[in-house]
Amino acid sequence: MNITRSQVVFISARGEQRLRSGHPWIYRTDIVDAHATGGDMVTVVGPRDRVLGQALFSDQSQITLRMMTRGDAVADDQLLAARIDAAVRFRESLALDATAFRLIHGEADLLPSLVVDRYGDHLVLQTLSQGMDKLLPAVASHLQERLRPAGILARNDPKVRSLEGLERTVAVVSGDVPDSVLVREGPVQYEVDLRHGQKTGLFLDQRENREAAARYASGRLLDAFSYNGGFGLSLAGRCSHIDAIDISADAVARIAANAARNGIAHLHAREANVFDELRRFERAGERYDTIVLDPPAFAKNKAAVPNARAGYKDINLRAMRVLKPGGYLITCSCSYNVSEEMFAEVLHEAAADSQAHMTVVEKRSQGRDHPVLVGVPETHYLKCFVLRRLD
Repeated sequence: MNITRSQVVFISARGEQRLRSGHPWIYRTDIVDAHATGGDMVTVVGPRDRVLGQALFSDQSQITLRMMTRGDAVADDQLLAARIDAAVRFRESLALDATAFRLIHGEADLLPSLVVDRYGDHLVLQTLSQGMDKLLPAVASHLQERLRPAGILARNDPKVRSLEGLERTVAVVSGDVPDSVLVREGPVQYEVDLRHGQKTGLFLDQRENREAAARYASGRLLDAFSYNGGFGLSLAGRCSHIDAIDISADAVARIAANAARNGIAHLHAREANVFDELRRFERAGERYDTIVLDPPAFAKNKAAVPNARAGYKDINLRAMRVLKPGGYLITCSCSYNVSEEMFAEVLHEAAADSQAHMTVVEKRSQGRDHPVLVGVPETHYLKCFVLRRLD
């Protein structure tokens, strides 16, 4: 990471103010002049020729700069190693009851656009910008030295890499990575497909919300948008009957396999459209003591927010009508573009239209291994409300 005089980017006063507010991103509209190529580590200079720090540079993305340091601090290999070590030590301090969890959470670990998840003895990483992608060999080397994993997989197939002009690939970086690995989350075991599963294999950010939901779950449980059965499997010890529904046949097969692996015979997985099923349950007079709604992101950009609001309202309204008095609804949104305040408004509207009196028992976020960086709302994406129906 040798910095030359040519690797300099000048930003506007608005861009400098954004940095001073604590946000690590500078958009293309605030770039005044750039002497760099995509993937460079650059020196960022403000309008008064003051050095503001060093950043990863992209010549493709709207996010042109992702800050690594402030002031005169140098973003060198020593700093990279120190931040990786700090992220790992933080996860070790959490004493998580799981063998699968997030090790590095991008900006919230001061390693922008880098994701690293641990699955037992294996690591899966994603480098989601030109600059971090260029640092992949160094990142893998430091992870290997620090953790001695059996293998490291670069799961670089997210669509967001296309915005950086990067190829979408899946490749073993070091060691050996099998087709599937067995991991544990509390007492529940999962077989994980690291190459083809969602995100890096599992949705690891809901682990602590599943633990919280277990404090309230009872009776008949509906686990909607179940994916791999995470909520249903975690709540099985508290519930007498579980219906796990997902629109994907592959997901339903995984749910059934995970239930069998954990000896959970009262979980019944079905392939169905959740929107349609909730309407059918309502018409048929079906009632559940506990309902979990954990849909995929309905709003992946701002333009999708109106439709997302309508979708969230529909499923929550139907769920409230199907929920028994005294029952609990655990409802989630992983759409960053739908804020917690907006999601709360949708739930209010759904409760009013369903004519159900609902109370908020808990408001939750992503797990502690997915921390939120203060001043960077993009790092707070997961919202989870635990609601109770009164009548």
